[in-house]
Amino acid sequence: MQAFKTLTSIAAPLDRANIDTDAIIPKQFLKSIKRSGFGPNLFDEWRYLDHGEVGMDNTKRPLNNDFVLNQPEYQGAKILLTRENFGCGSSREHAPWALEDYGFKVIIAPSFADIFYNNCFKNGILPIVQNNGVMDELFNFKGEITIDLESQSVDANDKTYTFEVDAERKRRLLNGLDDISLTLQYEDEIKSFETTYFKKYSWLN
Repeated sequence: MQAFKTLTSIAAPLDRANIDTDAIIPKQFLKSIKRSGFGPNLFDEWRYLDHGEVGMDNTKRPLNNDFVLNQPEYQGAKILLTRENFGCGSSREHAPWALEDYGFKVIIAPSFADIFYNNCFKNGILPIVQNNGVMDELFNFKGEITIDLESQSVDANDKTYTFEVDAERKRRLLNGLDDISLTLQYEDEIKSFETTYFKKYSWLN
């Protein structure tokens, strides 16, 4: 996954609480185990006026022009603002896959569902917790927001807000290390163990 250090972007304001993973990526799109290709169906039931299915040409589907992601001023947004308990419901990892594939790199909310929160870090998305007062200020701000992971800060409207992040998760994001990358750091040690092990137990090779 890509390393995350800083980001400056407009933010898409999704002013709803308790958004579950089925709303983020509906169940009919979970047939693939590839991490890419889910972005066009992110928030599918809210973005489109018809019922979406796998294989449909999304460019020909009728858009819900009232939904925030379809509004011109939020095109290209890499930051999502939302409300409490974001990512609740089932533990599908497709939810952060869809958010990342759409282009979101940061999600700011008062709280997240635990499993979804963990899955975000595993997939290169930075979830940031801010209290409701700060969220109200960010929702009312229309300019670009700057996120700095190293300093753990959010800059918006001439104000700086800080956030907490686990030190190991921060290290992994700063260096672009997912679970596979972490394992590959020990590639030489693994190969050495395999060589020694199969010499000793040659009948297993």
